[in-house]
Amino acid sequence: MTAQTTSRPADASGTFTIGGDLPINRLGYGAMQITGPGVWGDPKDPAEAVRVLRRAVELGVNFIDTADSYGPFVSESLIRLALHPYADDIVIATKGGLTRSGPGDWRPVGRPEYLRQQLHLSLRHLGVERIDLYQLHRIDPAVPLADQLGALVELQQEGKIRHIGVSEVTVEQLKQAREIADIVSVQNLYNLANRNAEDVLDYATAENIAFIPWFPIATGELARPGGPLDTFATEHGASPSQLALAWLLRRSPVILPIPGTSSVAHVEENTAAATITLTDEEFAALSAAV
Repeated sequence: MTAQTTSRPADASGTFTIGGDLPINRLGYGAMQITGPGVWGDPKDPAEAVRVLRRAVELGVNFIDTADSYGPFVSESLIRLALHPYADDIVIATKGGLTRSGPGDWRPVGRPEYLRQQLHLSLRHLGVERIDLYQLHRIDPAVPLADQLGALVELQQEGKIRHIGVSEVTVEQLKQAREIADIVSVQNLYNLANRNAEDVLDYATAENIAFIPWFPIATGELARPGGPLDTFATEHGASPSQLALAWLLRRSPVILPIPGTSSVAHVEENTAAATITLTDEEFAALSAAV
């Protein structure tokens, strides 16, 4: 394992071009944790949330993922407060399709009129005229998929959405979605300890679709004291979280990890993972740990 020293470590993660026209550094930032408990309301320290966002960009992060349901709208508003007007290379991705009635409560709503309303609210809260990447946060089983994505295609044709993505889908659902819209990204739960979406990742890799793993550094039992990841991290002078991110970056060139945190120290630690290069043997050892 080798590591580089740089003031912009995210640059070392390599680049991926979303939709063929949005080049970004592969290691991004997920902005869910800059809200209150249960992803509800304002954070305990809004000033620290602003510092986290600005520090991430200083470290070379130029891909930030959020959603209207984070807060709701708290995350988007903090991103605007911290970073607007946005630098030319900053890509803000947001999502719509999950509604909130309280802390920890998430319910899919895919009615076209609701998605249109939420898109316009996100435009206002982020302070932009077009969302670079707008993702259907969940497929609503009560609404035909063609209606849900059809609403986003209409908004895309109106110039309010640049690219469309989907979240938490199967391979079959992803294929169905691609028959309705030009899908450039998929966001599923995936990490070193949970690879249930392996088939979706393999499909995305083959089709050069961005794969955005949420919960990317959930290492679970692997990182317990004396566990395989903890032992490996101790031997190599890196944290378990850094190794989990380095593993993701090595796993596929279409993976865009978006580790989130509400701490400047943690965003610095997470971003430094981009400078870690695993050998073939190290990658295989980590893969076999599960």
